[in-house]
Amino acid sequence: MKDRFALHFVPEDYSVGGQRLMGRHAAGAALMRAVAGSGLSAVGCFAAGEAHAGECERALREQGFKGEVEWLSQGRPQQIERFGVLYHPAPGIARLAWRRLGIGERRYSLCGVTHTTASHAVMSAVAGMLVAPLRSWDAVICTSRVVRDSVREVLERQAEYLRARLGAQRFELPQLPLIPLGVHCRDFVFDEAARIGARRQLGIEEGDVAFLFLGRLSFHAKAHPQQMFSALERAGKDGRQVHLVLCGWFANEAIEKAFREAAALLCPSVRLTVLDGRVPGNQACAWAAADVFTSLADNVQESFGLTPLEAMAAGLPCVVSDWNGYRDTVRDGVDGYRIPTVMPGAGAGLDLAQRYDDGVDNYDHYCGHTSQAVALDGAQLAQAYERLIKDGELRRQMGENGRRRAREEFDWQLVFGRYRALWSELDERRRADAVLAPALPQTVPDRLDPFAVFASYPSAQLTPETMVELAPDASLAQLREYRELGINRFAAASLPTLEEFGQIFGSIGSRPMQVDELLDTLGPCDRPTLLRGLAWLCKMDLLRISTRI
Repeated sequence: MKDRFALHFVPEDYSVGGQRLMGRHAAGAALMRAVAGSGLSAVGCFAAGEAHAGECERALREQGFKGEVEWLSQGRPQQIERFGVLYHPAPGIARLAWRRLGIGERRYSLCGVTHTTASHAVMSAVAGMLVAPLRSWDAVICTSRVVRDSVREVLERQAEYLRARLGAQRFELPQLPLIPLGVHCRDFVFDEAARIGARRQLGIEEGDVAFLFLGRLSFHAKAHPQQMFSALERAGKDGRQVHLVLCGWFANEAIEKAFREAAALLCPSVRLTVLDGRVPGNQACAWAAADVFTSLADNVQESFGLTPLEAMAAGLPCVVSDWNGYRDTVRDGVDGYRIPTVMPGAGAGLDLAQRYDDGVDNYDHYCGHTSQAVALDGAQLAQAYERLIKDGELRRQMGENGRRRAREEFDWQLVFGRYRALWSELDERRRADAVLAPALPQTVPDRLDPFAVFASYPSAQLTPETMVELAPDASLAQLREYRELGINRFAAASLPTLEEFGQIFGSIGSRPMQVDELLDTLGPCDRPTLLRGLAWLCKMDLLRISTRI
C-alpha cells in the first residue's frame, strides 16, 4: 500500500466546527483522523498558502499523526510528483487535470470522491470529465451504488452529445471505484452508566422507547418528516411512552417552527425533544439514550448517508428509507428495516431542472420540490416502528448485527485501507497503462497565460532580445520605498523578492544588457517571475528599454 499521499486542503472541507454542518464536513474530518492513525510516513498538503498548510498540520498532529507534513504550494503542482497521488475532497477533479497537463500527465494521479451529485455545479464538473485530460490512472471514488449510477448517467448523456456534435468516438475516463465512507466505531461505544445518565438527562423513563433522528433538520434538503411523524403516531405502543429525539440543526427559525408545528399535529402522543447537534456533548447524549435510529431520506441531495453507519456502530437498530447509499449499509430485516420508496419516472421533472438553471429556484428549492414527489410505504413504516417498539429483544439483536457489520466493513481503519490500495493501483496504472489518444497540447484553452492571450494589447513586448538598462537615478532604496506603497504592495507575491531585485541591479550595472543575457547571469531562477519583475521596474521608472547597443 502507498506510504504517502498529497491532500488538497481547504480548511472548511475537513472541519466540523462550522455552524452549517454538512455530511461532507463530517466525512472530511473523519478522514483526517483516519490519515493520522494510518501509519503513513508523509502527507503533502496542497494548499493555497502556508497558513492553510499550518492548519492541515495542526489538524493531523492533534489526532496523533507522527509522519512528515509538507506544504505543497498550489503554484507548484509539480511538487505532488513525490507523493504520487493528490486527493481532492469532491468529485470535481477535471480542473486539477487541466492544471497537471502543462507539467506532465504521468507525474501523479488525481483522486476525487463523491458526496452530493445533485447540484448543477457538480453535474457540470462531472460532465466536464469527458473533455478534461483525465486518464485511467485517475479516479473518482463513488460512495454508493446509486451515486455511481447518477455519475454514469451524466457521463453517458454528455458522451451522447459529444458524438452527435463533434463526432467523438473515444472517451477516456477515470476509474469509478465503489468505496463507502467510514465511521470511527470506537466513538460510539456507550456503557450502561452512560445510557442511564443520558436517558435521565432527556427525561426518558425505564420502559419508554426512544427513537432518534440525527442529522441536518431540513424538510427540503435532507428528510421530509411527515411520514416519520405520522407512522410513529399510528404504530401500536402497548402503553409505552414513545419519544422522538431530533438532534441536529435548523437553518432558520421558520424551518424549526415548521417541524414543531407538524409534530404537534401529526404525532401528539409522541414526546418530542430537540437537541442542537452542534453543541458539544449533545450528539453523544442522543446516541447513548436512543433505542432505535430512524432516517427517512427522500432527497436527491443525499448520496450515501453517514448517520445510519454511526447508528449501527452505536448498536441501534435502524429504520431507514430504501434510498441512496442507505441501501448499501442497512440490511433489511437484519440491521433494521429499509422502507420502500417511490417517485415518478423520467419526464416528470425537466421543468424543475430548468427553473433551477434559470435561477427561478435556488438549489434548496430544487431539492425540496423534487423531494415532495418522493414517498415511502407508510403502512410498512408504521409496522416497522411498531415491531421495534414492542420487542426489546428484536431491538437488541438488530442492534448487535449492525454493530458487528460496522466494525467488520465500515470502520475507517478498513475503509482508508481501501483508499490506499486504490492509490497503489493508480500508481501501477500510471506506470503501465498506454495512452489511448494522441499526445495533447500542453496548454489549457481557457486558462491561458495572460501575456499570451493578450499579446496584441501593448505597443511592444519585453522579449529575450530586448535591451534594458537602469535609469540614471535608480536605487534599491527607491525600489523598497515603491514596493511598500499601497498601490504596489498587494502584488508582492507575483514579483521577485528584494534579494532578487538586488541581484538584477547588480547584474545590469552601468551598461545596457540583453534580457536573456541578464537572466542567464542570475543562474537558476524563476524566469516568469523575473520577467514580470523587469516589466515592473519599467513601470516604476527604475529600468528602461535601451536603444543603445
